[in-house]
Amino acid sequence: MDERARIDDVCRRLQDHYVFPDVAEKLTVLLRARLSDGAYAGLDDQAFAVAVTGDLQSVNGDKHLRLRHHVDPLPEVEGESYDPEEFRREAELNCHGIASARRLAGNVGYLETKLFYEPDIAGEALAAAMTLLATTDALLIDVRENRGGDPSTVALLISYLVGEPVHFNSIYLRDGDVTNQLWTQPYVPGRKFGPEKPVWVLTGPTTFSGAEDLSYSLQQLGRAKTVGAVTGGGANPRKQFTVDTHLDVTVPGGRAVNPVTGTNWEGVGVQPDIAVDVEAAFDTAYALALAHVLTLGDTGLRRQVADEARLTLASLG
Repeated sequence: MDERARIDDVCRRLQDHYVFPDVAEKLTVLLRARLSDGAYAGLDDQAFAVAVTGDLQSVNGDKHLRLRHHVDPLPEVEGESYDPEEFRREAELNCHGIASARRLAGNVGYLETKLFYEPDIAGEALAAAMTLLATTDALLIDVRENRGGDPSTVALLISYLVGEPVHFNSIYLRDGDVTNQLWTQPYVPGRKFGPEKPVWVLTGPTTFSGAEDLSYSLQQLGRAKTVGAVTGGGANPRKQFTVDTHLDVTVPGGRAVNPVTGTNWEGVGVQPDIAVDVEAAFDTAYALALAHVLTLGDTGLRRQVADEARLTLASLG
């Protein structure tokens, strides 16, 4: 397929699906002008994807708008460039997006996630992780390297941290001109961490999309404090469409609308409650968690936990 056919296909996807039709029209004009100017002539697939992505993001800075190059051939489908079985295998090789779930010294829980795979893929693993951490006294959720994922998995994770069901986000969809509310679940498999114990969410510039949804929603609910650096700033959920054998385009068909703020983190990122360098986020949040643990007593069964907390807190400086 030549560059003209590829650009025509990208423009068609924008006009049919992009959540902001006015921006889609501006981008269509821009891409076709750049094509006429020869901006894409002679480029290999990878360079072509980089050039088009730069132009796609030049109008409103939407980081979810991308033309992506893939080494392996994409599925030959008219709709989304998505093979569910391959995606499931990928999840299994990546421990369903959970990099770590463990008890730290001082009875502080630590959950590090890299991607929120959809609940029918990752739900069992997430339930196991949260059940393991349910009896810790405080929780650190590390999404500094989490690039996003399924909003239903965000709902599942938040469900372990609250009591009664709560409306934490909404998504406006261009298709149908509807807004769907996202609520936590009244029941979760395994054991809840609960609504009372403190939670800190570790963030950084590569925290993106669904991971920002988690950070922003917990922050606005008053359920957690965010610690670290400003996040990537992508609040428009997208779909992916095959353009050519090794190219697909990601086009947001919706936008998040937080029920507390009436807006979202698009283009600005989630602003941390406690702003520190991303490398310092763990030590900062862990020290706060240990200080909390030391308020819970140091006699009887809690003596060992308090001793762990004191020693570890001292080592953090």
